[in-house]
Amino acid sequence: MKVAVVGATGLVGSVMLKVLEERNFPVTELIPVASEKSVGKEVLFKGQMVKVVSVQEALAKKPHLAIFSAGASVSKMLAPQFAKIGCKVVDNSSAWRMDPDIKLVIPEVNGDVLTIGDMIIANPNCSTIQMLVALNPLHQEYGIKRIVVSTYQSITGTGVKAVTQMENERAGVEGPMVYPHPIDKNCIPQCDVFLDNRYTKEEVKLIVETHKILGDKTIAVTPTAVRVPVVGGHSESITVELKKSATLDDITKILSFAPGVVVLDNPAKNEYPMARMAEGKDSVFVGRIRPDLFVQNCFSMWVVADNLRKGAATNAIQIAELLLAKNWI
Repeated sequence: MKVAVVGATGLVGSVMLKVLEERNFPVTELIPVASEKSVGKEVLFKGQMVKVVSVQEALAKKPHLAIFSAGASVSKMLAPQFAKIGCKVVDNSSAWRMDPDIKLVIPEVNGDVLTIGDMIIANPNCSTIQMLVALNPLHQEYGIKRIVVSTYQSITGTGVKAVTQMENERAGVEGPMVYPHPIDKNCIPQCDVFLDNRYTKEEVKLIVETHKILGDKTIAVTPTAVRVPVVGGHSESITVELKKSATLDDITKILSFAPGVVVLDNPAKNEYPMARMAEGKDSVFVGRIRPDLFVQNCFSMWVVADNLRKGAATNAIQIAELLLAKNWI
């Protein structure tokens, strides 16, 4: 099992190596791939240092699986080259998510859509993944009419330069800024660029990816995406209006048995999910579950996950595990 990790030296790429190791994915040869300036560097995998190679070297090794986390433009150019040699590609960028011929997959939600012929498979946006892992069980039981979601997104979602910006600000050091404003001691109500409809690209992803993954364009999704000075993971305040009648006990019970979900909801003891406790974990944590006081069949909740793991690396590797279980790689 030759596995290429494209973007192996990046923030998500390094987590992918860690998750491959932790989950005992049967890698017989790791092929770390990065840009030309990183070729020759080494990454740590299973206690050994492995040299980073170029794209052409990686293609020559004919990997069975390639996991991409190197940006949309790189994926658009290179993913088809890997697929052409018979290599299954799981791509973490936005390059293929809205392509009608490419599956957009969260294993707990719609892993059954995969077929043996899928050579390139898209990993959804981190915010979409944790939201739908929590909401899909409710959608299956009651149907979802509307979602109102506000995200509180970790700076790690932007990358290592954002972490450096915050650390510089905290140390009083001037340096490059990846955000249009200081991020330390601040909340910036902008993730990605603004579009003509006054929503940001990140917010629109929550809408269109929800429709594609759940296969239902009638679901109304109203998103607001906010960047916060946090490194542990993304948090989301979600209000979901259901099509059928449900009680708080019903909702809590369904979520308690939902795959990939951990319910942490004990207000009397101040127990609820937080970004710092989700860091380094693969589950989606749900708490603060409560009925809307004014709208029937409507419930609010607080949903937290590590955006570098379940929101990126772990979800990609879970897709690979599905392919492996079917003997498709």
